[in-house]
Amino acid sequence: MPRRERNKFVKRGETLDILIEDYAFGGKGIGRIRNEHGEFVVFVPNTLPGQLVKAQVKKSSKKYAECKLLEILKPSEDEVEMPYQDIPGAPYINLPIEKQHQYKKQSTLELFKRIGKVKNIETKFDAFVASPNTFHYRNKMEYGFSAIGFDREVNTDVDEFTLGFKRRGLWWCGDNLNSDSGLFDADVENHLKDIRAYCKNTGLAPWHSPKKEGFFRYFVVRKSYKTNKLLFNLVTTSYDLDQFDLHAFANYLVELFGNRVAGLLHTINDEVGDRTIATTGSIQLVYGEDKIIEELLELNFEISMKSFFQTNPKCAEKLYSKVVDYALENKEAIDNTVVLDLFCGTGTIGQIVASKANNTKIVGVDIVASAIEDAKENAKRNNIKGLEFYAADVGKFLSEHPEYQNKIRTIILDPARAGIAPKTLKKIINLNADRLVYVSCNPATQARDTEQLLLAGYQIKKLSLVDQFPHTAHIETVVLFERL
Repeated sequence: MPRRERNKFVKRGETLDILIEDYAFGGKGIGRIRNEHGEFVVFVPNTLPGQLVKAQVKKSSKKYAECKLLEILKPSEDEVEMPYQDIPGAPYINLPIEKQHQYKKQSTLELFKRIGKVKNIETKFDAFVASPNTFHYRNKMEYGFSAIGFDREVNTDVDEFTLGFKRRGLWWCGDNLNSDSGLFDADVENHLKDIRAYCKNTGLAPWHSPKKEGFFRYFVVRKSYKTNKLLFNLVTTSYDLDQFDLHAFANYLVELFGNRVAGLLHTINDEVGDRTIATTGSIQLVYGEDKIIEELLELNFEISMKSFFQTNPKCAEKLYSKVVDYALENKEAIDNTVVLDLFCGTGTIGQIVASKANNTKIVGVDIVASAIEDAKENAKRNNIKGLEFYAADVGKFLSEHPEYQNKIRTIILDPARAGIAPKTLKKIINLNADRLVYVSCNPATQARDTEQLLLAGYQIKKLSLVDQFPHTAHIETVVLFERL
């Protein structure tokens, strides 16, 4: 067996101090090592050109290495001071928003060139849609409890009751959120230290990740921008539950936030896996209501703690408006026809199209049964007719309904981050629709699917980028495909 050639530049586990020189899609900063052997590329996530960073090599090949960010040693000259506590979920908050947009646009279009094989993608570019709110745009936040904290002054982990976010690169370690992060509700986040103190004073233990034990696990908050109401969910284990007064905790939240409190739910999660809602756990209403109402493009949506709903609702309106504009651009291909809304989630896009079209039937399909239930309820609430929703795998649904072949003119696609499975994409192509409006939260998988669509005779008519998540590497794309 031939001996594996040793990398001449880095080795796995090695720690590097490296200057970031370029930006690649997905928030990966590019550094370069130059020595007598030549030049070697190093990717470090959540970094920016101009930063000097400390990173650890996780894996390497002959051409490049993938690293984990440990610390930013020196900021980029482009960065500015912000009045918010830094958190791992907002790595670019110190970068002016215009610069963030520039990096996102450039790296996304490059993806379509490289993976999608669309050489002239710039000529198809339609718009970069900015988020209406650059700060405090999120309507949901999950805060974790931890028995291991982080002392920023001495740069080490300590035994401490914490409530906030995981420390970057340290899965076992919590980092207290003591003030507004700039992403969620400032009032909630400025009071998080008080909620932490309340829980700590009970004497019950926070979750200890390495030992997989403890009482307090998560504190989840959902917010309605329509009503300004807050829905809380406290996640604990069942052990020692008899020593914690849930109703007193609900009263404490009302003391802090007054009539903004819509309700408090309590979830029991005894599983050792790192997620808020356990598959075997229970959820019960302790106080108030178990849902809040949100409005999108003048339609009302009821949101429970488990419902999927766009995290930045004001920007979601912009996203959906762009999707609907693309769908209705050729009204003749919508009016008096059947439109397939595949991977429809809670059916928001289909409802908006139905409310603006004439005598159009929307058939929505999604594998998540609870999302389909929400879709049906929301359609009733908004009194929108002509909607049919199916809880089914999209590929299986298309196999079981051959009647749609050659009968559909417009298809709306909004798959999960993994994109569309190749067999399912083939079935969608075989429907022979005139037009596809493809929404994606992961342009890398959309660019991959684009190559197949182009080979099947579609072309990109236009493409827009929507910045749903300022200060992160995420970007949403909306692409209109038409048959040649």
